[in-house]
Amino acid sequence: MKQLSKLLTNKILILGLVIVAELLVMLYFINELLTYNFVYSFMMVLSLLLVVWVVNKDDNPTYTSAWAVIILIFPPMGAVIYLLFGGRKVPKELREKITETYDGFDLPQDFDIADDLEKFDAQVHKQAKYIYNTSHYPIFNTRRTEYLKSGEIKFEVMLEEIRKAEKFVFLEYFIVKEGVMWQTLLDVLTQKVKEGIDVRFIYDDWGTSGFDDLKQQCEAAGIKVVVFNPIRARLAITMNNRSHRKACIVDGRVGIVGGMNIADEYINAIDRFGHWKDTAILFEGEVVHSLTLMFLQFYRYYTNTNEDPEQFRYNFNGSEKDDGFIQVFTDAPTDKDDVGLDSHLNIINNAKDYIYIQTPYLIIGYEMTKALGLAAKSGVDVRIVVPGIPDKVIVNQVTKANYGTLIRSGVKIYEYTPGFVHSKTIVSDDKIAMVGTTNMDFRSYYLHYETTVLVANNHTVMDCLQDNLETFEKSRLITLEMVESVPYIVKLFRGVARLFSGLM
Repeated sequence: MKQLSKLLTNKILILGLVIVAELLVMLYFINELLTYNFVYSFMMVLSLLLVVWVVNKDDNPTYTSAWAVIILIFPPMGAVIYLLFGGRKVPKELREKITETYDGFDLPQDFDIADDLEKFDAQVHKQAKYIYNTSHYPIFNTRRTEYLKSGEIKFEVMLEEIRKAEKFVFLEYFIVKEGVMWQTLLDVLTQKVKEGIDVRFIYDDWGTSGFDDLKQQCEAAGIKVVVFNPIRARLAITMNNRSHRKACIVDGRVGIVGGMNIADEYINAIDRFGHWKDTAILFEGEVVHSLTLMFLQFYRYYTNTNEDPEQFRYNFNGSEKDDGFIQVFTDAPTDKDDVGLDSHLNIINNAKDYIYIQTPYLIIGYEMTKALGLAAKSGVDVRIVVPGIPDKVIVNQVTKANYGTLIRSGVKIYEYTPGFVHSKTIVSDDKIAMVGTTNMDFRSYYLHYETTVLVANNHTVMDCLQDNLETFEKSRLITLEMVESVPYIVKLFRGVARLFSGLM
């Protein structure tokens, strides 16, 4: 009864029902208008023109083809639905306001560091240069980095660093759920607030929708809280733009980024989908200020505070530098560049010996499929680890729908036998690795705000490689025979689901 009551009062469910009701009322009145011949004829012509326009848009073909099918199958209502939900671009007002918060936040590139990176590897330098030119976050020398190969390790390290805080703790997460992990973290944060530490927390409203009194708990503890993109009962495409970022910043000295949210399954305190495999990276040095600025941009946007970012910069004078290079960057739907997707494509296209990937979802378009296949056909060892036990059934069927094409091209697909892989890592050629929040799916590439850490010529690259090798040992290799033995009805379902994968 308690669970039923919680379900019926769930914010997502209630708002979803309100939006559906709004949509049905709107469609009803439109349907009434369509009884007039001239309106119906106009809408049919509009549907045909929309299909031509959508197909010729400078956009992802997986996305445009899905909408073209909807418009053609359900004329003229398909056109109405597209006009309501088909736009991916964030509204102009929101883009402009976000852009205003970026003023004065740009970081200059130390060209001596960039030159050193180019001497190490020209292709890695091109990757870092592209990221700087599009996201405006430079590459730095590393001071300390640590690859965190599990959620349990990451959580313990994060708590340890928070306990050391002397000035501030900034947290940003997509999902927060009640449980052991949250209560443990809350106790530590509460203690730091009592010590006079400035503790701030940004969380996404969609990802925390099941945690009704999260804001009240934070405010009671003295934590300054910001709710990202509050859910509203309205027909607005902006409700799709979520902050999928996960970050912890302590004193501007240490940053932690990775796939983990704040819920018990991430530290395997509960069993939801078998063993939960996740990763993160800890880094210390001047690069942490990039992550601090990302946090402050959102914080200023929602609170209208105008703080000098320099007061949150840590002074590393005299600190010993580590080996290699590091770059932290963000991808946002408010700009014209798909930095997450492009950085993935760059690293795949430049791979010479191997490219190993861990991702919970493999919902990819034509360009990514071709890039992976071309790399494999060129002799690159391409391996991808996906979950053995999925968290979303339909999404996992779309992932499986991509197996055949990739395997025929020479890509090796592994399913993580113990459970669910939530890691978002890429490592290549013993030179470069990326760890972050970006999934290989449409939502991460085009709709969400994401954060990624690039490391090069650093011991963390080899740690990431070792983690992948150990994960392969625990996973099963999918063969073409296994793919082709799937019942025809399942293949048909996967094909239909894949057709609309751009909308997932």
